[in-house]
Amino acid sequence: MAIFLNKESKVIVQGMTGSEGQKHTKRMLASGTNIVGGVNPRKAGTTVDFDGAQVPVFGGVKEAVEATGADTTVIFVPPKFAKDAVVEAVDAGIGLAVVITEGIAVHDTAYFWDYASQKGNVTRIVGPNCPGLITPGQSNAGIIPADITKPGRIGLVSKSGTLTYQMMYELRDIGFSTCVGIGGDPVIGTTHIDALRAFEADPDTDLIVMIGEIGGDAEERAADFIKANVSKPVVGYVAGFTAPEGKTMGHAGAIVSGSSGTAQAKKEALEAANVKVGKTPSETARLARELLVG
Repeated sequence: MAIFLNKESKVIVQGMTGSEGQKHTKRMLASGTNIVGGVNPRKAGTTVDFDGAQVPVFGGVKEAVEATGADTTVIFVPPKFAKDAVVEAVDAGIGLAVVITEGIAVHDTAYFWDYASQKGNVTRIVGPNCPGLITPGQSNAGIIPADITKPGRIGLVSKSGTLTYQMMYELRDIGFSTCVGIGGDPVIGTTHIDALRAFEADPDTDLIVMIGEIGGDAEERAADFIKANVSKPVVGYVAGFTAPEGKTMGHAGAIVSGSSGTAQAKKEALEAANVKVGKTPSETARLARELLVG
């Protein structure tokens, strides 16, 4: 089992013929992802060779979906074209849109998030400014390294790309059902709560690791959700304990105002929901290990 992505997922790549798109398409194919096409209106009708795998290029997402049955798209297009790329994916009725692009204007993200909502949320958006998601041994949609962990019993949801990788590596002997990098921008598609709900329903996820960071109130809202809806053990980490108060750190969403949004406030909210919170990524991994294997 897995959430959002599995070995049956048929993946297309918007921006596949660009440098980043080509590099990561090659990596996704090497990890077993079923990539059935790319999208570039200027190169429609051509194919791209990835170590012997011939991947067709389509003129649009709708055309790609009709020709291949694609249900997932990974978006590598530049920021100024990202809004139109997501809207095109939504119009095509694709089930999952993974927006890797960083630097997208918040107004554009808010627009395509609202657009997807108005279309009935047929398309789940992950990101933007995220590493994507991976179900180890089955499928990899994004830029997460596929060789740092194995299939297992832990579900991971994280705002931070690098901390996603570190947690996957630290718990590689246990392994993961699915790892979801949701991104840290002020407006994102899939949230901590969305992933928590899905992991709670997944029979092969035994424990959930949730990584947050300073700024906003997403972790506090997730804590409320856990308290009311999650029966599985949850381990948390909040990046930013040493950040100076009032200073924007890293991701655009990490803005602290008073006590709201601080690492300590988030830690306290999570602990009130019976979440064990580590002070470092390594301590968080140790807490998860203790809960699963004793």
